[in-house]
Amino acid sequence: MAIESKYKKRGSNFSLIIMLIVLLGLVAAIILWPADEQGVEEQVVEEQVVEEPKQAAEEPKAELSAEEQDELAKVEEATIVKVGDVAPDFSVEMLDGRTIKLSELRGKVVMVCFWATWCPPCRQELAHLQEGVIDHFAGKDLVVLPISRGEKRDVVEKFITDNGYKFAVGLDPEQAIYGLYATNYIPRTFIVGKNGKVVYRVAGYDEKSAEEVNAAIEKALR
Repeated sequence: MAIESKYKKRGSNFSLIIMLIVLLGLVAAIILWPADEQGVEEQVVEEQVVEEPKQAAEEPKAELSAEEQDELAKVEEATIVKVGDVAPDFSVEMLDGRTIKLSELRGKVVMVCFWATWCPPCRQELAHLQEGVIDHFAGKDLVVLPISRGEKRDVVEKFITDNGYKFAVGLDPEQAIYGLYATNYIPRTFIVGKNGKVVYRVAGYDEKSAEEVNAAIEKALR
């Protein structure tokens, strides 16, 4: 009986150990399995985020009104000289008594701008001209020719004196020079390259056109 009782006790302990091992295995499986599954799900989500293309937000483009489009069409129709054309030659009498011929300025960049004393945007352009263009490109192969369109000498002279402008100004009282380039609208600016061809043109004046004029001059000077 003692032997049988002894063996029963040992068998009971062995069974208990087996049960504990199995139980520990189940507990470990329960604890670890959800974590692994969750990790896989997170990895998939992460990969989807990385692979998903991101669309850049596009800024809305400003559209011209029908009135603005009509105005641009009229300006274009009134423009004779296009970019790429050889600039029509002319001789202009300057307010200081000199005469300048455009074709004699080959090898230099020339800024030809037509203006009038009664024109508000023309006045803005002239106010910008000294510091914004002449001083900015000082020492460079640039000649600036602001030509008064359709006004007499005394009117132009008084305007220049009253405003204290020191730069040279050309006279075109009969609009003979202007008529070679356009039929209407001022101010107008034409940038003539060193080879005598127009590289840029613009009608009107604002900050944007002023920047574009300087950019065109810089490019032509290279």
